[in-house]
Amino acid sequence: MALNLATFRKRAITALVFVVVMLTGLLWNQWTFFVLFSIIHFGCWVEYQKIIALIYPGYKEISGFHRYGVMLAGWCIMLYFTNDMFNIGDFSLHSMGWWLGLMFIFLLPLVELLFSRQVSERNVGFSFAGLIYISLSWAMMIGLYDFYQPSPSSPRSAYIPLTIILAVWINDTMAYLVGSFIGKTPFSKISPKKTWEGTLGGMMLCVLIIGFNGSSNYSTIIGVPADSTVPDYHWFIIAAVVAVFGTAGDLFESKLKRMANIKDSGSIMPGHGGFLDRFDSLLFAVPAVWIYVQLFLSNP
Repeated sequence: MALNLATFRKRAITALVFVVVMLTGLLWNQWTFFVLFSIIHFGCWVEYQKIIALIYPGYKEISGFHRYGVMLAGWCIMLYFTNDMFNIGDFSLHSMGWWLGLMFIFLLPLVELLFSRQVSERNVGFSFAGLIYISLSWAMMIGLYDFYQPSPSSPRSAYIPLTIILAVWINDTMAYLVGSFIGKTPFSKISPKKTWEGTLGGMMLCVLIIGFNGSSNYSTIIGVPADSTVPDYHWFIIAAVVAVFGTAGDLFESKLKRMANIKDSGSIMPGHGGFLDRFDSLLFAVPAVWIYVQLFLSNP
């Protein structure tokens, strides 16, 4: 696969804008973080429902309450995963997510039974799958905010989310570059442009760059102070987890698009497509990293 300079230039400019927006949302404060991923959450849902309707036309028949209610129910999951940093005085977004979530659990099936012309278990299944695929993933991203403080003197911030996003970006970019120069062996029929050389090269470079920059001696990218209490090897493992599951997430979204017979999930980002095109890797990588940090970084 030869390097297309025009395509690479367009992707690079879009990626630069993407990085600026993401870093602003990630690092300004907890509210920009929450707003950023709330927007991404709803954007992913709109595209997901469009794709499912193309794969299974019967999904077009869902009621408006079902269509938007399931998005709001997913947002309630995100609210539930917030911590005390998201409290407004004595008002807890976590508690709000819990009670609103219970309300939607009751109302969604009730309204579906009362007002839908035909209740389709398949449509309900697709929406439930969206809650797992999209909403739970972004809820876990919210849950990772301030999950880890490198040291007692460190400010409360999005260290782990930033690491995941940088790892995905490095993995994707390095895989594209390596595959463009030396890629020869097709990786999967689902994504014909991917090669084994590019995929493995991207993974290895991701692990090395994130691993060394996350270690106490090389803390230049992800902002981990030199007095970090987490052993250096965790950053290598997290980078590997992101690379593997991020690649799986990219293939999964590519499979959905092939089933829907579309090239891009949307057009919000030139050269990168829509929300799902840009964040497909994160939707698989975030839950995997969330599980890892819950198991191994809760008490570093």
